[in-house]
Amino acid sequence: MKSNIQLILAALIWGCAFVAQSVSMEYIGPWTFNCVRFLIGGITLTLLIPLLDRIRGKTELMTWKNPSLYKAGLFCGLALSAASQVQQVGIIALYVVIVPFLARLTGKTIRGNVWAAALIAVAGLYLLSMSGVQSLTKGDAYLLGCAFLFAVHIMIIDYIGPSVDGIRLSCMQFYVAGAVCCVGMFLKEQPVMTDILAAAIPILYAGVLSCGAAYTLQITGQLHADPAVASILLSLESVFALLAGFVILHQVLSIREITGCVLMFAAIMLAQKS
Repeated sequence: MKSNIQLILAALIWGCAFVAQSVSMEYIGPWTFNCVRFLIGGITLTLLIPLLDRIRGKTELMTWKNPSLYKAGLFCGLALSAASQVQQVGIIALYVVIVPFLARLTGKTIRGNVWAAALIAVAGLYLLSMSGVQSLTKGDAYLLGCAFLFAVHIMIIDYIGPSVDGIRLSCMQFYVAGAVCCVGMFLKEQPVMTDILAAAIPILYAGVLSCGAAYTLQITGQLHADPAVASILLSLESVFALLAGFVILHQVLSIREITGCVLMFAAIMLAQKS
């Protein structure tokens, strides 16, 4: 239950972050946004780690000397930077069905109700994210690739996460992702400090909460969660994004979108059955 709550909180923060991402795109490009927010997330955690260690009671695992930490941070950061770059343009969270396949390939047993929940979740996500068959364009190939990268990100955490400190892993992946996006920022865009400052509030939300808090909640929450179930819980970000748009941006919810939300919550309930 503790892990589930952490994953749902992460999804809630990410869902609200879609509003921040949308607003920031009025001022800066996606490479600049991701570069700055990831570096803010890394700096935030770096400053908080000494305090968090004291609160948690520092153990042998909570150290920067673990070689696995840097390998995990590199792979997580690369997957995160690539996936987030496409997500900044738009994504349907198809990783809910990709993760069970990847988990099965690694030898994990996936319960039948989890498979069913994943399919229901995909149906719900389709209703939330698509407006019909005519919506399927060449851009969806990028979205599928992004979904695959997020699925890989989840599986890396599931595989290596238990052997390293989750908060340090989260910190490491932000610096790697920020460095990758920094290269793209200078190659693809022309960052201007006044534009970055104009988007300061959404960037700070995305950096401190969406990165520093939510991705750390994902890593710590996944330590005691089935990766397939975790992917379904994390996919609630699409529902929370829709609700945040309704509350903050005053967007109107259609019957299609409400039905998608209902299917998503039904999938969550089904995935929890033992």
